[in-house]
Amino acid sequence: MSPNLESHIKSQVPALLLRRFFGGAGRRDEAKHLQQRPPVPPAGRRRVFVQTETGCVLGMDLDRSDNAHTVKRRLQLALNVPTGETSLTFGDRVLENDLSFIRPDSPLLLTRNSINRSCSTPCLCPVSKDFEHKDRSGLVEMLGCSISCARVKRLVDDVVTAIRSGVDPVPIGSGLGGSYYFRNISGDRVAIVKPTDEEPFAPNNPKGFVGRALGQPGLKKSVRVGETGFREVAAYLLDHDNFANVPPTALVKITHSIFHINCPVNGGSPAHDQKQQVSSKIASFQQFIAHDFDASDHGTSSFPVAAVHRIGILDIRIFNTDRHAGNVLVRKLDGGTGRFGCQTELFPIDHGLCLPENLEDPYFEWIHWAQSSIPFSEEELEYIKNLDPMRDVAMLRRELPIIREACLRVLVLCTIFLKEAAASGLCLAEIGEMMTREFRGLEEEPSKLEVVCMEARRKLAEWEPYSPVIEQGEDMDFQFSLDMLGEYNDVIRSPRFNGLGAKGNGFRNPLSKLVESIDEDNDDDDGRSESSKRSSERVHSGGLKFPSADKSSGSNGSVHALNRSADEQLPSSVYFVRLSDMNAEEWNIFLEKFQELLKEALQERAAAAGQRMKQRLGTSCKF
Repeated sequence: MSPNLESHIKSQVPALLLRRFFGGAGRRDEAKHLQQRPPVPPAGRRRVFVQTETGCVLGMDLDRSDNAHTVKRRLQLALNVPTGETSLTFGDRVLENDLSFIRPDSPLLLTRNSINRSCSTPCLCPVSKDFEHKDRSGLVEMLGCSISCARVKRLVDDVVTAIRSGVDPVPIGSGLGGSYYFRNISGDRVAIVKPTDEEPFAPNNPKGFVGRALGQPGLKKSVRVGETGFREVAAYLLDHDNFANVPPTALVKITHSIFHINCPVNGGSPAHDQKQQVSSKIASFQQFIAHDFDASDHGTSSFPVAAVHRIGILDIRIFNTDRHAGNVLVRKLDGGTGRFGCQTELFPIDHGLCLPENLEDPYFEWIHWAQSSIPFSEEELEYIKNLDPMRDVAMLRRELPIIREACLRVLVLCTIFLKEAAASGLCLAEIGEMMTREFRGLEEEPSKLEVVCMEARRKLAEWEPYSPVIEQGEDMDFQFSLDMLGEYNDVIRSPRFNGLGAKGNGFRNPLSKLVESIDEDNDDDDGRSESSKRSSERVHSGGLKFPSADKSSGSNGSVHALNRSADEQLPSSVYFVRLSDMNAEEWNIFLEKFQELLKEALQERAAAAGQRMKQRLGTSCKF
């Protein structure tokens, strides 16, 4: 056995039992436990936090000789959890021997290579009694994000002081996930904490929305369960100079008995065990904004134009799929004026569903507000002009190394789109409409943005030289599988493949609209309705029907199910365009084609808008 396995482990176990009773000694023991300062890792070591797919968190120090096997072995010894047929992941990467690139205070995720468990199977959080009372970490530890440290650190200190003084947090009843108000020593709310394992569909969701493990597709098909927290942080980091007023946000490891655990330990009842457990969670930690109401409770006509524009600019950059009126806070400024000379101030919150792994249908409530139809100001145009998507990507990779490459590609694409559209004279509402899908009858049509992307992928397929063997691993910063495409994985990437259409001459581009159901494809076609068959076989260009992947996946042994894109894991996946299956060279060529086609599309839109204006002016002058 490696000597590293015998080193001291700081256990951050959600089910850590303190065995405290009503006696004073028990409370003194708990207070002593909570007041312990986190030990500084020895020189040459880095502290990381390993989270299982059921939400358990274990902190440990890594040295140069550690690898994925030793980390999993420590996890098994500490939590008594099986680690066979599991993978240790860091964002897109599956960790093996080299852990040298892992930064201090990074969160890692242990996932099973295949998910065959029923949704009703308990997600137990076992505890090894040998590690009771050995949690010597701090109550709140920030995970990376040096940019946000200064502002959030003060809030963290206030929260820690309050907890040690007996001021407990308060659960928030609204919303689908678990969230909590943390207070200062005066009892005032200062922060909102959202544990990643209490999100909708996560194992420890307190409101009954459970059934999936961390890393599986979540509320939005392109956002995985347990990954909304780092998206909240990304939105704050991308809000340069607090342009849109996003509250300071950081990713933390936080410990408290208030947190929810669905599965009790050692067979006890949830109500009994919940009072005796101090749970450590990985969570987003955001400053609480005192406000009077949200935008859904107030007429939007009084909102400052600049404030609406700034929120909209951020939403477009991060492809926000959930900007409704309820997550725009409104503060009335009685007797004074705010940033823009108005008596109301807006604060955008809840960015957990931004930066999806694939383009889908966003939701921008502000499209229907009058302010979004007013042209951008010179200051706003200058801000947009100075945006640098590549610099933003480099910053996020540095501050949030767990962010997935597919999310960064969505950011780059949307920032380029925003810059070109604003330079062409489009207003905020017009830009948002170009990103939004339309429904015609029962059919969902691609957005204008997706149409341009689809055409860029078609041109990329024409440019790409044919290669019967797809090189694995070269220029790939992430690991997404094309298992869903089955035996057509190689041929669809070549323009030479042009003879398998419905009419014998159609080339099926891999990014044209794909509608298929894994469950239905595994059944006999005789049991399906004609409309279902047509929907499954419908293509956007050509008539090739793709076979579905086996439910167990794993046809490529190097990539397991949870490491595939979130879209591919759903029983039914509907998308028009994918960005995750291109290597670095293909991605750069795609961006060149995209920018060329986007300029043409914007010119055509401007010409069509001018013609419509002439027609309206002409008819209005007739008597």
